[in-house]
Amino acid sequence: MVIKPDPNQPGSTHPVRILAYIETKKEEEGKFFFFDIACLGFKKEINLVSLQHQTMLTVSVKWQKKVFESIEIDTSQPPFVFKAQLYDLSGVPPERQKIMVKGGLLKDDADWSTLGLKNGQKLMMMGTADEIVKAPEKGPVFMEDLPEEQQAANLGYSAGLVNLGNTCYMNSTMQCLISVPELKSELSNYQSARTKDVDQTSHMLTVATRELFSELDKSVKAVAPMPFWMVLQKKYPQFAQLHNGNHMQQDAEECWTQMLYTLSQSLKLPSPSEDPDAVKALFGLNLLNRLHCQESSEESSETESVFSLKCHISHEVNHLHEGLKHGLKGELEKTSPSLGRTAVYVKESLIDSLPRYLTVQFVRFFWKRESNQKAKILRKVDYPLELDIYDLCSEDLRKKLEAPRQKLRDIEGQKLGLQASAKSSSKGDDVKMTDAEGSSNQSGESSTGDQQEGASPHMTGIYDLVSVLTHKGRSADSGHYVAWVKQESGKWVQYDDANTSLQRGEDIIKLSGGGDWHMAYIVMYKARLISM
Repeated sequence: MVIKPDPNQPGSTHPVRILAYIETKKEEEGKFFFFDIACLGFKKEINLVSLQHQTMLTVSVKWQKKVFESIEIDTSQPPFVFKAQLYDLSGVPPERQKIMVKGGLLKDDADWSTLGLKNGQKLMMMGTADEIVKAPEKGPVFMEDLPEEQQAANLGYSAGLVNLGNTCYMNSTMQCLISVPELKSELSNYQSARTKDVDQTSHMLTVATRELFSELDKSVKAVAPMPFWMVLQKKYPQFAQLHNGNHMQQDAEECWTQMLYTLSQSLKLPSPSEDPDAVKALFGLNLLNRLHCQESSEESSETESVFSLKCHISHEVNHLHEGLKHGLKGELEKTSPSLGRTAVYVKESLIDSLPRYLTVQFVRFFWKRESNQKAKILRKVDYPLELDIYDLCSEDLRKKLEAPRQKLRDIEGQKLGLQASAKSSSKGDDVKMTDAEGSSNQSGESSTGDQQEGASPHMTGIYDLVSVLTHKGRSADSGHYVAWVKQESGKWVQYDDANTSLQRGEDIIKLSGGGDWHMAYIVMYKARLISM
């Protein structure tokens, strides 16, 4: 069966009604059908499923003093889709909706065929609308619709995200990820037609991420990420956990990790990208692990792929670099082939390949049995604006880094000489420096050196800080998460849910902990590349 939009009656692509023309091999003349798709707010390119044997019902729903007439139910879709439609109409989140049907309350995974619904039937719904997540009366204001003076005042960084009820963990994660232009480019090239290699929920979450990034780039007012949030909960049900009827606070690191994993599955498919695994190329690194048994001379090695490094915090750790060294060493128990039993192994890891964007998690939370929650280590751990991880790399990788690092030192030496010359010269003879002579390019590649034709960028092992995700509070399951992101202009912006504010660079490195103020939980660095 082939589905084509009818050019004469295009219908509406937002939010759920689409008029489609269906051609079959057995019929010479096509037929018109109306059908509903999950009300997830996607504005375009919705992946259509087979419409064969689809049954549509039309019902009305009474909620408080309102009656919503002529609501179409697609019985081939789970009731969760119907609840999403009612959310769009009433503002009552699906988890708060109590809809009376035959046998009790309507469940998200109920079988429509057992409920005995009939066309024209009136249903009763109870539930309280959440004012925070209620759809705005006016649509988002886009940059191009503003007067020129207001456009100029708002240029430079993306909009904030509305807190939908303990969703600061999600908002701060997405604000950090949207700051990666290469990721945005890969998402913009992602096709909406799902292939067999990607499961449905991963595909939906990838499309929702693409649409959210696009809306954030265009809007000058805070965006309510309800469509994205609903799909995230569908993909990862742990983010839908409730306590006393309200959504629970979640761990931002878990959200970050799950997002990168999902996108790595979706974006590694054939696309305009030169790299078949775009997310791994951007964020992934390989660790060379060497294992030594303490009870025998047995040794082994293995390669491990990860999306982040861990900064372990102890009373000896005062700086990020020290915590990284601790994180690359440890002990584990495994079966020893020579001993024929479980033994303790010492594990030492070295970085064997570098990512374009290096993510580091400060391991600040641990399980506290007494309080039955993730308690927080408040110890201050300083981190730099410029991070050099050369000494954490394997011997083979160090050899590859030597030539680019030498060229980088030569260029920076020339830069210092030019700066000294500029200070000693008169105003009329000021020396003009090019971007290539600066420490980094503000947009695109964080690179140094002249862009020669045919030259390719090389890693140096040096990284520049581009985003910080902080946590304020005493537990991972409570408190508040905020994102601090460096813009292409070089300025820093704080994203506190819907609120955005400019920050100074010196304020960013003060988020190192030691009290109840915001402290770094996840930091992201961008590789300083050099063309050779």
